[in-house]
Amino acid sequence: MELIKMKKEIFREYDIRGIYEKELDINGAYTFGRAYGSYVTDKKIIVGRDNRESSDSLHTALIIGLIESGAEVLDIGLVTTPMYYYAKKKFDYTNGIMITASHNPREYNGFKISFSKIGNAFGKDIMDFYDYVCKLDFKEDLGSIEFADIKEDYLNNFKNSIDLGPKKIKAVIDCGNGTGSVIVHDIMEMFDNIECEYLYCDSDPRFPNHHPDPSVKENNIDLANKVKELGYDIGIGIDGDADRVGIVLENGEYISADLVMLIFYRALNNKMKNRKAVFDVKCSKTLIDGLEDMNMPYEMYRTGASYLNYKANTDDFDFAGEFSGHLVFRDKYPGFDDGIYAGVRLIEILSNTGSKASELLDNTNKYYQTEEIKVPVTDDDKFDIVNKVKVYCLNHKYPYVDIDGVRATFDDSWALVRASNTGPNLTVRFEAKTEERLNEIKNEFMGIIDEYKGM
Repeated sequence: MELIKMKKEIFREYDIRGIYEKELDINGAYTFGRAYGSYVTDKKIIVGRDNRESSDSLHTALIIGLIESGAEVLDIGLVTTPMYYYAKKKFDYTNGIMITASHNPREYNGFKISFSKIGNAFGKDIMDFYDYVCKLDFKEDLGSIEFADIKEDYLNNFKNSIDLGPKKIKAVIDCGNGTGSVIVHDIMEMFDNIECEYLYCDSDPRFPNHHPDPSVKENNIDLANKVKELGYDIGIGIDGDADRVGIVLENGEYISADLVMLIFYRALNNKMKNRKAVFDVKCSKTLIDGLEDMNMPYEMYRTGASYLNYKANTDDFDFAGEFSGHLVFRDKYPGFDDGIYAGVRLIEILSNTGSKASELLDNTNKYYQTEEIKVPVTDDDKFDIVNKVKVYCLNHKYPYVDIDGVRATFDDSWALVRASNTGPNLTVRFEAKTEERLNEIKNEFMGIIDEYKGM
């Protein structure tokens, strides 16, 4: 293996991610290991990997690079990202690398990295590290490697954080053949009061049945059909590295993560140490209305699991979530996003209340909305277009929030235009009280984007 100049475009806002062999190969992983092992002051580094076809070879190359730069590696092997997070907390590590491309297609892989005890690196920390990687001037030393099996500790912590009620709940679990498959059976078999049907819960990094992203409605079609076919209480979809969740109600209806968050805030309302909600700018007015009905203070925050995790932990939120399905529990769980845990926490509510899943959303306001729309633009243009949309809102005296892009808010609707943190796109969402108003506001803002795209 040899040191190489790594491609800048794979160093993204929250992680490092690219197409295996085309954008990230074993030489890149080796270079990354040499760089990371040289960059950090604390040489104790924990490393895990997901179930992707390329993860094993990247894992080997990365660890060789780390050791040659003097790192003391703790290798926890094949794990979900939440298992890696748990191990990092249990062993009190500052630095760590999880080899994963999350929910991306099978040809992708990458690294989630950390330089602190709270969450993953993001933004400037990643860009500063990229600048260091480019120098190709790394320390040479001989480190070491130890191995640890985190499985039993993770399972025990999981089980001790769940208090099921008297009602037995029947659930369909769909792991999309992702890394959640390596642990989901062990988890669910710990609970006598849960009966499970497993769908695509055998580990297969080809992802032959559907894309492992439960935040997209179409990826939950088989899950919804199975829930209705069996007459089960709930459907739980898990993403490729098991840190995100998607939920299907007993009637087969897929619900977005902001509605799942409202269910949890309702359940936690009188139990929170810090009675305050936090969610990202993509979330629905339905969630805001529900929080206001409970007189619960809330904060709208920027999109990105790394940002959310850091915010939840540093500002002491009991629970936090974002539209993509990252849900962070800190009330009786260590404070990281774990898709399977979030699913079982919903089962916990059903078991204790005896309610149907759909009934947990009674008395909620309904709005017409789009799913997240991706508008292809260049990386150079995306921030400029967002700024121009902001000026448009200022000129028209539209109220807006600019914590992440521009979310223009009206009495009957809202529009969001933000720069994607993971690619050359704008991400756009619209919501309104009527379908007519939805189309009106969508046409207005998409027209603005189309105009600025051509400039």
